[in-house]
Amino acid sequence: MGIQMRRGVREGHRSEFDVRRTALGFVLLALLVCGAGLAARTVLESAGRHPVIAVASVVVLVAGAVALLRRRRSRRAAARAAAAAVETAYEVVDAALEEASAAEAAPVAVPVAVPEQARPVDYAAMDPYDFEEAVAGLCRRDGCPDVEVVGGAGDLGADVLATTPDGRRLVVQCKRYTSDNKVGSQDLQRFGGTCYAVHEAEVAVVVTTGEFTEPALDYAEQCGIVCVGLDELTAWSEGAAAPPWYAGAAVQPAEG
Repeated sequence: MGIQMRRGVREGHRSEFDVRRTALGFVLLALLVCGAGLAARTVLESAGRHPVIAVASVVVLVAGAVALLRRRRSRRAAARAAAAAVETAYEVVDAALEEASAAEAAPVAVPVAVPEQARPVDYAAMDPYDFEEAVAGLCRRDGCPDVEVVGGAGDLGADVLATTPDGRRLVVQCKRYTSDNKVGSQDLQRFGGTCYAVHEAEVAVVVTTGEFTEPALDYAEQCGIVCVGLDELTAWSEGAAAPPWYAGAAVQPAEG
């Protein structure tokens, strides 16, 4: 049965007893003991011959020891004082943080900005081109895509073209009239002759800053044209009324 070798001893190498190192160690130990004995003997002989010097030496040694002890005590006292100062500083900082947290937690009265009430738009003061742009802006605001202002010479009665949010083709004619100038039936007949046949309107609307005559309203009802006067325009602009294309799809006039 083989014997396992201890880890840390290389195979083929064994620790051997070194006689020289051991002897040298004993010699050094003997020298230290002899030196200490000679020093003690010399001190005792010197004390016997010179007692004053011996006493002074002892006093000096005692004084040095006392001074060393006092120095250590003073260091400890200084360390304690420094620790107390640091602890006091921490307490002050903690108190300040607590006050700051309390101040942050306290509800602060924040003034609430009250929005100003929207001023009504004076559509009657606009020129015809600005009025067309204003009507187009209302169409965009209420969700009509592809809004286009096409008013001008040769517009054939269409001032604003758009698509309603539900996908119908919207044709709008804008009449920027004064209060004493009403939109008559002839205006509605000209618009009715082109809004369906030329512009392929599915919703036809006439918007004015004035009013409509009774014959004009009758013709518009027959042709399915939505009439928006100044009061209806103001209500639409201020959000008090639905956009005019929700009045229903335009009913095209019967042929003949």
